[in-house]
Amino acid sequence: MAIELAKEKYSSAINVVEIGAGSPVSIGGETALPYLFKEGDMPHAPLIAPEVMDCEPAEWPEPLLGAYGAAAKDPVKWAKLAVEKTNAKILCVRLQSVHPDWGNNSIDRSVSILKAISAEVKKPLIVIGCGDDDLDRDLLPKASNMLKGTNSLFGIASQDNYKTLTVTCLADGHSIIAESPIDINIAKQVNILIADMGFDPKRIVMHPTTTSLGYGMEYVYSIMERARLAAFIGDKMLSMPFILFAGQEVWKVKEAKDSKAQGVNWEIATSVAMLQAGADIIVVRHPDSATELTKYIETMMKR
Repeated sequence: MAIELAKEKYSSAINVVEIGAGSPVSIGGETALPYLFKEGDMPHAPLIAPEVMDCEPAEWPEPLLGAYGAAAKDPVKWAKLAVEKTNAKILCVRLQSVHPDWGNNSIDRSVSILKAISAEVKKPLIVIGCGDDDLDRDLLPKASNMLKGTNSLFGIASQDNYKTLTVTCLADGHSIIAESPIDINIAKQVNILIADMGFDPKRIVMHPTTTSLGYGMEYVYSIMERARLAAFIGDKMLSMPFILFAGQEVWKVKEAKDSKAQGVNWEIATSVAMLQAGADIIVVRHPDSATELTKYIETMMKR
């Protein structure tokens, strides 16, 4: 006698967020946990975004920096090569050069580099500030205004600094990344705070933060899964797609720095765990990781 497996059916779905103009990409729309196609739909495959910076990434370890060679000295050439190497549908640009530890460049110079990347690459963009709240309050509005009309994804908004970026993205027509420190209640609160300013919740992408492999991964996974399950039963303030920055976490650890093969495998394994937890966009740093992860997603998306 055949045994019929139990199937979960949910009443709600993850929001669909469109990024880019002209040839946009879409994320979200899931009605079941990842890749469980007999339980629900997953209309948009997760995206892998290579990460580049507006300056030479001098602090990157050689196994990572060597992947781009001399191109990493020129942000525009680096961005073009990253897209070519990975066949990426979306690109992440981190405006790191204005940070005092990364060159202390002027905001206008950083924005001009972003403009040049946007003109050359012609892909939907994820734009991230330098991580210093005071500098980002000046940097991101100028970057946002320069990209007005491109429907880019800007970040990162947190519970402490969401107001300026929310107003900026609202004025310039961009989507926003809302960050919380691996805490489902704070994640929901940040989404509510942004929405209360008149921002469409369907243009918010959640960044729950992550770790690389090892201690903490189980907690990240469980928080993401809890958020998804809450969304599926109707919680509109947790119905946002996920973005994870796996590359920035992986290439900090000793294991990744020891060799190219180990670093790439570490980045792939971390990202696969996040994909299984529900990630819709994963930002990675090594082009080999991006290529292999895209193949993995193509395999998993086969019905």
